[in-house]
Amino acid sequence: MSGQINAFEMAQKQFDGVAKQLNLDPGIAEVLRWPMREYSFRIPVRMDDGSLKVFQGFRVQHNDARGPNKGGIRFHPAETMDTVRALATWMTWKCAVADIPLGGGKGGIIVDPSTLTVNEKEELCRGWVRSMWKNIGPRNDVPAPDVGTTPQMMGWMMDEYSRLVGQYTPGVFTGKPLGGGGSLGRTEATGYGVIYTVREALKHLKMDSTKSVAAIEGFGNVAQYAAIGFVEMLGGKVACVSCYDRHAKKSFTYSHKNGVDPRFLLTIVDEYGTIDQAKAEKAGYKVEDGDAWITFEADVLIPAAIEGHVNADTIKKMSSRVKVVAEGANGPTTPEADEFFKANKIFNIPDFLCNAGGVTTSYFESVQNDMNFYWPKDEVLQKLDQKMTSAFHGVLEMSEKEGVYMRDAAYMVAISRVVKAMELRGWLSGNA
Repeated sequence: MSGQINAFEMAQKQFDGVAKQLNLDPGIAEVLRWPMREYSFRIPVRMDDGSLKVFQGFRVQHNDARGPNKGGIRFHPAETMDTVRALATWMTWKCAVADIPLGGGKGGIIVDPSTLTVNEKEELCRGWVRSMWKNIGPRNDVPAPDVGTTPQMMGWMMDEYSRLVGQYTPGVFTGKPLGGGGSLGRTEATGYGVIYTVREALKHLKMDSTKSVAAIEGFGNVAQYAAIGFVEMLGGKVACVSCYDRHAKKSFTYSHKNGVDPRFLLTIVDEYGTIDQAKAEKAGYKVEDGDAWITFEADVLIPAAIEGHVNADTIKKMSSRVKVVAEGANGPTTPEADEFFKANKIFNIPDFLCNAGGVTTSYFESVQNDMNFYWPKDEVLQKLDQKMTSAFHGVLEMSEKEGVYMRDAAYMVAISRVVKAMELRGWLSGNA
């Protein structure tokens, strides 16, 4: 992410524009512009070499008017409080636009997880919980995996919380491993959710999905299943994917003359989304600079890496063929890029609608944990498809009714629902 782009400032700018369009009371707007609670703490960990290392941890709870805060925990070397604030804010809107009874939260630790041993990761996970356990729980804040974290790490965190409270509490974390309270379908959920919204966008634009081409940024969990879904569900072609190479410390774009085979790439990618370059080249893949993904002749762009990568600089390289931008990542598009999309009539599926499949299935996981009854995978994905399709058309209807950009329409839907919940709970009466 460019050093000039502050994710939280971007989130506030997006919100302010829509608040003005909604004629939102300034006091209510001020409540929603900022998180309700923020936690910053230090986590000491005894490393395998015997040294003691201290890590910086965060948790932000933006708004819980509609239900417990919900949002992932990132392990990333460039994590900041402002990034976490932005992501927590977007989670509030994401849960509201998907119409699930949750609020927005986000957490993180400043660390490159690839530099840690398994034991060090476990100790860091348990340390994060020891710092936060009094302020999280199934009824107030439910974390989940995000960039740099895994189902196994959620399992350790859930176990530590259960130890501290003295009872097995699977619903305190979602995204857990199968057999440890996790839900079938959760692994695929965010990427497939992206594809469900892309499918509906292509229908709306009267575009044939079987003749459509996608260019995808990223090859982590979201991008992997978005690529699989685009090929296998929609019958389209994936021109390229990109990934951050943790060995070279830079990004590369991978393409193939016959189109990317995501199932093959899954066999040569590590848990951090780094594709084995030598094996890819041996299989006929062309390797280019990491920014090249946005230059490909494609109908659909799917930025599914990190925030701010679709910006004033990168859009200059974008093909005129692009008709749809589906935001698999959180906050990938800057306000300058938004203006470009509006001017060029590019259909945008905003992040907190497009990638809501993960949090929706996390909600399903919480429900299953609460009931101690688990659904088959087909049922989970069917319920997800219904939720995502309904959310997409709710935003599209608002966009057409008000004559506004899809992102603004999504904000209108989400903000209205959160404000309504605050009103119903008496938060705006002055007596709460």
